[in-house]
Amino acid sequence: MQTWGGGLRRRPVQGWGSKPRAGVRPPGELGAGLSPSADFPARGPPCRPAPRPRSPAGPRSARTLRSTPQREEKRGPHGRMQTLLVRLVALLGLMSRLLETSALTGAPWGRASRVFLSPSQVKDRRLGLKVKDSNFTLGGFPSLILAGTIHYFRVPKEYWRDRLLKLKACGFNTVTTHVPWNLHEPRRGQFQFTGNLDLAVFISMALEVDLWVILCPGPYIGSDLDLGGLPSWLLRDPKMKLRTTYKGFTKAVNHYFDELIPRIVSLQVQEDGPIIAVQLENEYGSYHMDKKYMPYVKKALVTRGVKTLLMTADTGQDLTGGHVKNVLATLHLRSINKATYETLSSFQGPSPVLMTVYTASAPDGWGALRHSLDPHLVMRDAREMLAFRFSLNFYMFHGGTNFGFMGGSAPLHNYLSTVTSYDYGALLTEDGDYTPEYVTFQELFRSVTVPSHNLSPNEVHRPPQPESRPRVVYKPVAATYYMSLWDALPYLDEPTLSAKPVSMEKLSVNQGSGQSSGYILYETAISSGGLLTSRGHVQDRGQVFLDNLYIGVLDHASTELTLPRRSDYEGSQMLRILVENQGRLAYGPDINKERKGLTGDIYLNKSPLRKFKIYSLEMKPKFIQRDLPNIWKPALFQPRGPAFFLGLLRVGDHPRDTFIKMQDWTKGVIFINGQNLGRYWNIGPQETLYLPGPWLQPGANEIVVFEEWKSALVIQFTDSPQLGHVSWDSPRCHGQRMQGPAPPGTYALFCQVGAWDPCTQPPTLLLSGAGSRYASGESPHPFR
Repeated sequence: MQTWGGGLRRRPVQGWGSKPRAGVRPPGELGAGLSPSADFPARGPPCRPAPRPRSPAGPRSARTLRSTPQREEKRGPHGRMQTLLVRLVALLGLMSRLLETSALTGAPWGRASRVFLSPSQVKDRRLGLKVKDSNFTLGGFPSLILAGTIHYFRVPKEYWRDRLLKLKACGFNTVTTHVPWNLHEPRRGQFQFTGNLDLAVFISMALEVDLWVILCPGPYIGSDLDLGGLPSWLLRDPKMKLRTTYKGFTKAVNHYFDELIPRIVSLQVQEDGPIIAVQLENEYGSYHMDKKYMPYVKKALVTRGVKTLLMTADTGQDLTGGHVKNVLATLHLRSINKATYETLSSFQGPSPVLMTVYTASAPDGWGALRHSLDPHLVMRDAREMLAFRFSLNFYMFHGGTNFGFMGGSAPLHNYLSTVTSYDYGALLTEDGDYTPEYVTFQELFRSVTVPSHNLSPNEVHRPPQPESRPRVVYKPVAATYYMSLWDALPYLDEPTLSAKPVSMEKLSVNQGSGQSSGYILYETAISSGGLLTSRGHVQDRGQVFLDNLYIGVLDHASTELTLPRRSDYEGSQMLRILVENQGRLAYGPDINKERKGLTGDIYLNKSPLRKFKIYSLEMKPKFIQRDLPNIWKPALFQPRGPAFFLGLLRVGDHPRDTFIKMQDWTKGVIFINGQNLGRYWNIGPQETLYLPGPWLQPGANEIVVFEEWKSALVIQFTDSPQLGHVSWDSPRCHGQRMQGPAPPGTYALFCQVGAWDPCTQPPTLLLSGAGSRYASGESPHPFR
């Protein structure tokens, strides 16, 4: 017998290619429960889904299921068929794996084998989560893990209990959460574990709600965060090798774990807490730069007191690279086939299958089509996995919001920055409301699971289900005052003087930790015009000005601009490049290169520019609340160019959730009482920003908007999120093709000059500057 938890004793198992034992069905023969000829539901026809409507209080069982777009990489009938075949092959492999392990161990497949035990139902929690043959056991009894991911740092603390109660009421028995190093140690040696980052409170609250916890402490966690949750100050080291045993990295990890791990040791299940498992790193098999690294992470956790079950999580094709001896290997439902289970069996013999990441959606990116799940396909997958006694983790159960600048980017089509909403097609909306999928999954879990061996489904006590929280539409707020960025510069901290450009991370700010996020402004004097070339050194998006005159944009796609050659230059003009960090890559081998700002020389007529003034514009709460000078001017017209705008929102005695709609604004960031709500951008797909009620106060609330180009001077509110539209109406996959450039005032999405088919072609960003086109007689601006 194989038991895990206090140690691992392996026994050899029969491989797929060996002769079957008596009574074992060969993997190629399918048993009842999964039919390869079953009809999968077809995806809906729309290219872009309609926004999810607001529901009345309570679950929205009667609401229409959200429509499903075809993702950019899955187009047409061939793409849909490929998607279905991939999922079918994965599930056939899962079923074959179960057939073998069940026959080897004699494990039953009845209702009793699909028990989901909660903390209150386990008398001796200190026995912990263990692996016994093909089963998980809790308190010595077989149990499956049905988990959903909630990121505490993406949800206002005041709503943690509400989200956990909804997870419990849906039928889950476990919450999975990740720990972002960059948020907990924003400056080297300075740690934050209070307020919205109070991890211990979140874990304790999960136990109060009767949920287990799977904790993912990293150090790298991915999760579509800036640099995958690693702090940017690591990149001050020019030789840094992230996610390896490079001394500069492990020294920082050790210091971080010295602060983090003691806070969660007493919350392990062996100490009568809720943490039943700890995940090492995240998908390291896809990175796999150092074979010594994962054993190092394991040792770093164990030596600091982590004694609960350890696990890794990788896709099927990366399973080998991420495996660690005597650590349970779990899977992401991606790239899974028969060979995946051959490899898994060779590692750990008969063992339970845990899908650590089961998801049907993906994060949305600015300027790209919105992702959305196919609820019918998701339900079929989940039903079959539960029928075969697989444990699973639904990523995300509740996505929440990329508040501030926490969102990362993906290396797709040059570069794709994550939107502010982390709705993610989750079972709860961004603001925590119910979706029709929530109700459907709740019914599924009730139909296939019971919390103990002796109760029928009708006898089970169901946890109370929280009511939906009301939303409100506040009256529009006038941005009555403004302040140009150029006017504010003399009042800000002294700029850094440097002969050459310096990246954000290497600035001597934040007590030697550099700048992590936001904007950075570079100024240098020039005496002539000509061709300005970045050579890829603008990371990520730089607006170029001559004095206060806008010239164009340099970014990942546009690397050249022509500066006007004026005969009336008197002495020199100030060249200004305002660079925005749009989020570092969240994954991939290039994360070591993710420095932001100007990362190298900028050339004018092939000569490198020199003598820079560099302003750090990180836009932290302190900057918005105390550092901005009191030189506001009445906003009597719509100024153009980077500027701050001020308005007051008046709220009654009971503030409620709402959504801000920045209609006719262009691009920027919104702050409410100093809290950074995140980015907005008129290219879509996201059109509203979530404003949590707890972040408002009765009476006057200060709204500060940093707008990069053109304002509307009015801030509007709505009670429903609008996440699935771009800034103009596009064709809906009925064979139409949008001819010509995008409408005026938008940031164009093009696949070909003069023609764009959003239903069959992946969008790429055509920026102003080289190759851009302007209407006759109009001045170029950043969002043409």
